Amino acid sequence: MDTKPLRLFLTLADTLHFGRASSMCHVSPSTLSRTIQQLEDELGAALFYRDNRSVTLTREGQRFQEYARDTLTRWDNLRHALQEDRRVLQGELSLYCSVTASYSFLYDLLSSFRHQYPRIELKLHTGDPAQAVHRVQQGEEDIAIGARPDHLPTGIAFRPIARSPLLFIAQAGQAQLAEHLSGTASKSAWEDTPMILSEEGLARERVDRWFRQLGVKPHIYAQVGGNEAIVSMVSLGFGVGVVPKIVLDNSPLAGRTRTLDVQPALAPYEVGLFTQERRKEEPLINAFWSQVAE
Repeated sequence: MDTKPLRLFLTLADTLHFGRASSMCHVSPSTLSRTIQQLEDELGAALFYRDNRSVTLTREGQRFQEYARDTLTRWDNLRHALQEDRRVLQGELSLYCSVTASYSFLYDLLSSFRHQYPRIELKLHTGDPAQAVHRVQQGEEDIAIGARPDHLPTGIAFRPIARSPLLFIAQAGQAQLAEHLSGTASKSAWEDTPMILSEEGLARERVDRWFRQLGVKPHIYAQVGGNEAIVSMVSLGFGVGVVPKIVLDNSPLAGRTRTLDVQPALAPYEVGLFTQERRKEEPLINAFWSQVAE
């Protein structure tokens, strides 16, 4: 694309002096004059009023000035972006997530990411999603996948991927228990129900709040790290658990459990990416962060 005529026009429009404009653009006055004449011929309109003493823009020239500026800005931005895209990013990026997240979200993200940035090495660590924010805060991971806390810590950036309801679940064969607990929650129904809960994290905070509002101290049979273990223990009939729906949907033991229709329901939570706000624009982190639509 030949942008030189537009640049010559804009310089003349700014200086309104053929001699100064030609000097600034390193062309002869005759070349500048010929270029302006060619533009006017193509447009079918005069861009400048000229006499022996002055040069001024016509109304058409003012309109063309806006067009020329906008066109050159867009062209320069596009060219810069395309040049940036051609630079090959390389380095190491550490990721942290739960086992469920690794095949629920990470597969699609990494498939696209690896295709675009084949020279970025990825280190994947899996574990309790309750540790996601902490590991990013401490600089142990570049990016983590987890549930957004009710109060996002200062300095932590979050980009959502999906929403997941929190479900009460029981063993599939415990029909009588399911009938007893389903519907509007009552103190008498829940105070002796054995619970299998996360040791920490957003799900645990919401369950604890739910029991407080019910006026019940939960009967905790077991506290475990990671939602997958809760599904396993519930499927064996050890008690009632609370897990995100996305965990249950991806569990091989889902068929051995049943969802309880409990009211009031627990608030769903938002799953997404975490990183340190100050590091979000680092090339490697930004490349991965951009895989998720804002």
